[in-house]
Amino acid sequence: MKILVVEDEKRMAQALRRGLEEECYSVTMTADGISAVELGGSDHFDLILLDLMLPGIDGFEVTRRLRRATQSVAILMLTARDTVPDMVKGLDCGADDYITKPFPFEVLLARIRAIERRRLDSHPRSLRVADLVLERETRCVFRGKREIKLTQTEFRLLEFLMLRKGRVATREAILHEIWPSGEAVEENTLDAFVKLLRQKIDLGEDLKLIETRRGFGYCVRKESAE
Repeated sequence: MKILVVEDEKRMAQALRRGLEEECYSVTMTADGISAVELGGSDHFDLILLDLMLPGIDGFEVTRRLRRATQSVAILMLTARDTVPDMVKGLDCGADDYITKPFPFEVLLARIRAIERRRLDSHPRSLRVADLVLERETRCVFRGKREIKLTQTEFRLLEFLMLRKGRVATREAILHEIWPSGEAVEENTLDAFVKLLRQKIDLGEDLKLIETRRGFGYCVRKESAE
């Protein structure tokens, strides 16, 4: 799970980062509202931990702008503002949950796990584009009746593209999703993986599903099998 932490108090930010990374979450930090909107709307993150009192624009406005841009990212507000009107306002703006400071870290982890469960329940167990089927639980992939053997990285790359079928995924978005933050990746690594994936998925097929959009990124075509 990739988490964006938006917190301008340095000690709190460091504690959150340390605790979340110890739980094996991928964490990115920022400290102001404007960058929170820019990063949060990029399709890179599963969850945003959002303080309310921020430089630039506050957490309420950050949430409003993000919800206009995307509904997919979960937003969990972390704030010392503990009045009922503030809680109602935060949830009505589009936040998924609201925790008041100070809070036990174990409670935050439990809230994050609950959000993860809701995300999994809302995601389809299988993905289909034309005659290409990806089974998310068994990690099996079929093109028609042909089973396709994929490496772990190839599977994650195909899943990422199929979840966004018909939409171009930028190179930056793919690299951020498939390779963990801080992992060294050669410039042509993504191209090599797409080439391998295309050979396994499209080779010998009349309908080519994996497309390159030069200057932008890659996508899986949206054509149905009907």
